[in-house]
Amino acid sequence: MAKDMTLLWGSGSAPCWRIQIMLEEKKLQGYNQKLLSFEKMEHKSQEVLDMNPRGQLPAFKCGNHILNESYAACFFLENQYKSQGNKLIPDSPDAQALMYQRMFEAFTLSQKMVDVVYYNYKVPEEERHDSAVQRNKEALTAELKLWEGYLKKTDCCLAGKEFTLADVLVFPYIAYMFHYGLSSERYPALAKYYNSLKDRPSIKATWPPYWQKFADQDALKTI
Repeated sequence: MAKDMTLLWGSGSAPCWRIQIMLEEKKLQGYNQKLLSFEKMEHKSQEVLDMNPRGQLPAFKCGNHILNESYAACFFLENQYKSQGNKLIPDSPDAQALMYQRMFEAFTLSQKMVDVVYYNYKVPEEERHDSAVQRNKEALTAELKLWEGYLKKTDCCLAGKEFTLADVLVFPYIAYMFHYGLSSERYPALAKYYNSLKDRPSIKATWPPYWQKFADQDALKTI
């Protein structure tokens, strides 16, 4: 089965990492994969464009099906391989509702995180405005307080005791933020969540190699 799958990916990309975690959870190891370099602009190569005309990673093919959106790929894999590996959509309506809520709510978390990291790193210093920097920081702080509250109410995962599709999709964002210096002291529930899942076999096996080579960053240290 896995031999009929191809993943073109980039290290440190949350969407790529999600699909890798999902493939591990569904016991679909042994797929064809290729690590490409964002720095060398390999995501704009013809090989990628043939699968993903947006010139973005991931580019994922499962049999004859191309799924380049990580949410779509993860849903597809869960539905196609329901009886294989770990079941990631719970039966309980309560847990299922919470899972769906958290996984889609994560788009807001991601956008606010990107506003801080990319504004600080990608916008030239002379074009940055202190008021915008402050506004972005305040928005992310308020968002993180929400997630801190959510995780104080659940046992260990986003939708309760069980690891679900919400964790596959959201954990890479949380890991990304701690990699960029998020404070464990200020966000203890998020830190507990991060530390309890980082050694899960599917996550450990797919940890971004780029992060292993470079020290953690400090873009989110003051959040």
